[in-house]
Amino acid sequence: MLDLLAPEHPDELGKRLAREEYKRDFRERRAAIRDGVAWKLERLQHFEETNDASREALRQGDWPAVLRLFEAERDALVRRARDDAARGAVFHRIRVVETPLTPYVQWELHWLRLSAECGHPVRVLPASAVAAAEADAQLPELNLLDGRTLYRVLYTEAGRPDGAVRFTDPDTVRNWSEYLGELYGAAEDIQAYFDRAVAALPPPLPA
Repeated sequence: MLDLLAPEHPDELGKRLAREEYKRDFRERRAAIRDGVAWKLERLQHFEETNDASREALRQGDWPAVLRLFEAERDALVRRARDDAARGAVFHRIRVVETPLTPYVQWELHWLRLSAECGHPVRVLPASAVAAAEADAQLPELNLLDGRTLYRVLYTEAGRPDGAVRFTDPDTVRNWSEYLGELYGAAEDIQAYFDRAVAALPPPLPA
């Protein structure tokens, strides 16, 4: 277990963004990164993805279709990874997992493994590793861009996207940037985790 207490993210220091406002703000700030580091922390074990054909295939129980749809994205993922590298804007993703895996997380880990094969850095951390940080509350869903902007991404109880709170306070952003770097350093490469804990699993059942 990591003996790391999570930093604070007091809402009074942030600005609440509606869903479309957050998406636009995130895209613009990410596209502007040059020679900076970006982080993503995923903690929830279920999301309701929208407008996603592979997610719909999972709901229908068509696992072969899920894998075909993932594979069809390989070339686009490679291009995106090369573009990120050229701009010095590599996005590092940390996926916290609980066991047994939920259908959503099992589905997502296949996608993340493919993403890593295409050049996107992804690591996995067991929920037990962050237990010390979650004594009072579960870790938030986060995106952190270029050491300047932190988003606490919000979801409804059903797991649907609900905008974000944006923080630009230097101390808040710096503390979380350091914390996410520590988590990433302690996490396991997605390929090693996938081979050990996911590859042999039967297809997930529809939720």
